[in-house]
Amino acid sequence: MVDSPVLTTTQRTRRPLQIVRWVALANALLLVTLVTASVMDNREWVSVLGPLHGGNFMLLLTIVGVGAVDKLWSWWFPVGVFFTGGPLGALIGEWIISRRLARQEPLDHHQE
Repeated sequence: MVDSPVLTTTQRTRRPLQIVRWVALANALLLVTLVTASVMDNREWVSVLGPLHGGNFMLLLTIVGVGAVDKLWSWWFPVGVFFTGGPLGALIGEWIISRRLARQEPLDHHQE
C-alpha cells in the first residue's frame, strides 16, 4: 500500500460496499424470519421483527443514498434498493459495483 493519506476512488468505495453487503445480509435474514413468523401467524414475533426489518431497510437506503451523494456510485443503486425492497437490490448492486472496481484495480495501482 502507499503511505499517502489520499485514497483512490476504489479504496474509498470498498468500505461502504462492505457495510452495504453486511447490512443487506442482515436485512435478508430479518425478512426471511419475518415472513416465516407471519406465515406461522406468530404475531409477537412479527411485532418485533417488523420494526427491526423496517429500521434495517431505512439504514440500507441511507447508506446507499449517502454513497450516491458522495459520488461513490450512481443513483441507480439507491433506486434499485428501494424498488426491490432492500436486500436483493443491495446485494446485486454491491456485486455490480465490486466487479467494476475489480476491473479498475490495476489502473488505480498503476497510477499510484
